[in-house]
This record gives sequence, C-alpha cells and structure tokens, in this order.
Amino acid sequence: MAKCPVCGMAVEESESTLKTEHMGKVFYFCSEGCKSEFEKNPHKYMESGHKQHFHSRCC
Repeated sequence: MAKCPVCGMAVEESESTLKTEHMGKVFYFCSEGCKSEFEKNPHKYMESGHKQHFHSRCC
C-alpha cells in the first residue's frame, strides 16, 4: 500500500495505473488530478513535513 503524496489517500500499488517516477522513486496517485498536481512541482510534495490534505477534485 502506498500513500498519494498530494492528498494522503491510500493507493494499492499493484492496482494503480497512475504513477510517476521522480529522482529514482516511484510515486502512486489516487487520481489523475493528484498526479498532474505532483508533476507540476514534485519537490513541494517531497519536502518533509508537507501537510497533506484532501482536494475536492480528486477524492
């Protein structure tokens, strides 16, 4: 089980088709909106202490 780095929702890695690789790490997403948001500025979501929250457009 992975956690969507944008909103924090649980994502089943084996079932997800929404994923991207950044700096050698694979990230899994709950929605196309979260994937797109991450890809705009991945470092924002990789920072330690980033406060995740649910977006109405994805969850």
